[in-house]
Amino acid sequence: MNEDSYTTTFTVDQSPAQAFAAITNVRGWWSGEIDGRTDELGAQFTYRYQDIHRSKQEITELVPGKRVAWHVLDGYLSFIADKTEWSGTDITFDIAATDSGTEVRFTHAGLVPQGECFDSCSNAWGFYINTSLRNLIATGKGEPNKKEKKSEKVADRELVSQN
Repeated sequence: MNEDSYTTTFTVDQSPAQAFAAITNVRGWWSGEIDGRTDELGAQFTYRYQDIHRSKQEITELVPGKRVAWHVLDGYLSFIADKTEWSGTDITFDIAATDSGTEVRFTHAGLVPQGECFDSCSNAWGFYINTSLRNLIATGKGEPNKKEKKSEKVADRELVSQN
């Protein structure tokens, strides 16, 4: 792992084209409200998860079957002191055909171990990339709402316990 980034890699049996299609279907694997095109070079899209995280990404590279890159234009994380820690960072998905299948390498350049968000953000990325995105590519079904549903259950339990 590069010391100036978070990187994780997985391999699937599907083609690079299938991996590319799943990656650009951001709503299929990343929880939250997503506004804007996620499959067009130069497009900008916003991501918001409750009042915890919001960010605006610009798609800076889109090479079918090979690479997707986003530049985080603006970011807000409510749970850390430097709420703009993601601003100016870059997120890439490199796709390569290998002897064992299609490799997807995810990198969030600028998400660094010494950053306050690193532990929670790398854990979240680990789930969204290695579980949700991987499943979307492999089975056609991601798990983008897992964390939201969990939050609703906790809220329901709190409401019941108050009554």
